[in-house]
Amino acid sequence: MKETQTIETSKTSSAKTERICGSEAIIKCLIAEGVDLLYGYPGGAIMPVYDELYKYRDQIHHVLTRHEQGAAHAAQGFARISGRVGVAMATSGPGATNLITGIADAQIDSTPMVCITGQVFSNLLGTDAFQETDIIGISTPVTKWNHQVTKASEIPEVLAKAFYIAKSGRPGPVLIDITKDAQFGEIDFKYEKCTGIRSYIPTPKMNIESVKAAAELINVAKKPMIVWGQGVILGKAEEELKAVIEKAGIPAAWTIMGASAIPTSHPLNIGMVGMHGNYAPNKLTNECDVLIAIGMRFDDRVTGSLDTYAKQAKVIHFEIDPSEINKNVHADVAVLGNSKDSLTALIPLLNENSHEAWHQKFKDLYATEFEKVIKNDLHPTKEGLTMGEVLKEINIQSEGNAAIVSDVGQHQMIACRYSEFNKTKSNITSGGLGTMGFALPAAIGAKMAAPEREVVAIIGDGGFQMNIQELGTIFQQKVPVKIVVLNNEFLGMVRQWQQLFFDKRYASTEMTNPNFVAIVEGYHIEAKRVTKREELADAVKEMIASKESYFLEVCVEKEGNVFPMIPAGSSVSEIRLS
Repeated sequence: MKETQTIETSKTSSAKTERICGSEAIIKCLIAEGVDLLYGYPGGAIMPVYDELYKYRDQIHHVLTRHEQGAAHAAQGFARISGRVGVAMATSGPGATNLITGIADAQIDSTPMVCITGQVFSNLLGTDAFQETDIIGISTPVTKWNHQVTKASEIPEVLAKAFYIAKSGRPGPVLIDITKDAQFGEIDFKYEKCTGIRSYIPTPKMNIESVKAAAELINVAKKPMIVWGQGVILGKAEEELKAVIEKAGIPAAWTIMGASAIPTSHPLNIGMVGMHGNYAPNKLTNECDVLIAIGMRFDDRVTGSLDTYAKQAKVIHFEIDPSEINKNVHADVAVLGNSKDSLTALIPLLNENSHEAWHQKFKDLYATEFEKVIKNDLHPTKEGLTMGEVLKEINIQSEGNAAIVSDVGQHQMIACRYSEFNKTKSNITSGGLGTMGFALPAAIGAKMAAPEREVVAIIGDGGFQMNIQELGTIFQQKVPVKIVVLNNEFLGMVRQWQQLFFDKRYASTEMTNPNFVAIVEGYHIEAKRVTKREELADAVKEMIASKESYFLEVCVEKEGNVFPMIPAGSSVSEIRLS
């Protein structure tokens, strides 16, 4: 939604009217929304806000990241593990444009975030003034909503709307651009939270007849299969999903964004779908008779070729965003609404079932995958360390309770495939945009939002160097995050494609890396390098036991590949084990 709408605000407000400047109003709005932590980088056009923030530093903790992209990703990590709105702030021009990658990532992964940018004086707009960019025009395609404030009087209402839009319905990022004269101007300040916007319906009303139609299809199905996504986590429907699969005995698979909603060890959890997902759920997608999609959008990495995807199945789609219905895959039954409400209504309508013969097919295909792939990843006999055995050791030492923040590449797929998740909101990664450089700052945000949790960042040597400067943020803020770099001296995922589809022409993918340990130690963070299998267990144990930040570099085999794999554009039935 982009157009300006009429705002309905809360009828009850304890705030008294007071005469303050726009910059102070911004800070007071943040405090009223419960913001106590934000990430950012100061500059000329946002300096008045930072000056006011200094006065309120006992109420809002500002984290100075080393790059604005780091601020956006840290706000994402904060939001993903806490369920709260993440907040990032930057100046105009390059400061604002440096936020864009994180904003685009948040948009496609439905992450609630409010970004505040400074802007030149309103009389200079459109004059190519120093550090002026049209950030509204730039950010329009990658925000749920954006707005430029040119008058101080607009600030409370616009920020109230920003937070409401960011967190309501299908969440997403909002950008508010505020000119410098609006920051200096004075207003009679009073803040009222936004509780509704005319013509904006964040959560569609659930149609019980659609739920009944879904239940009828499920009850007569012989080979039902569930694929759930992040909508289950965003809707806080983890227990309801568990109740559905247990009552109806339905095998349930997940997208990478849905990982951890149900514990990995649950007997009806059949693994991950998608390009590097598990063999059985991918293969049997094209054999099920009813496919139940819950809070997922049928991304191309999940479906492979749409021409051959689940054509034999009746498709039921539980979804909060009407635009996702029939966008990629036709739904025979569409159930609009929040996943928690929809599944709650579905549970009493389901018949108890077990589908034992159907489950056996998944078990048989898992056994095939174990022999040809998993055994070699987790219990290798070759000399070189594998990424899989590193994840296995982290599972052992963390007892499956760590929040895993992964970057993008081979290590990401390995982390999603082999991490053991006992708690929801434990898999934090860049899904739809695939942003290298995501993990290090996102792990900072996740750890600061949930200090009681063990947070482990899994990063490749390529992605690590994209935002390596955020080691400075870890050092200054004393964030006890654990960092694991799986170093294969390649841009591994691209190299794998070059090996399989480009006759091993490794064009611009081999990396000559620096001494990572020396760099990390320069930031006064404890660091260790592992090159041998016999060193791994003790090193991971030491890392997990540490109460401070810790860096572990593990040198893994250079040309290891991630399988299974569905070649781009192929059917899910064409998944390869080698």
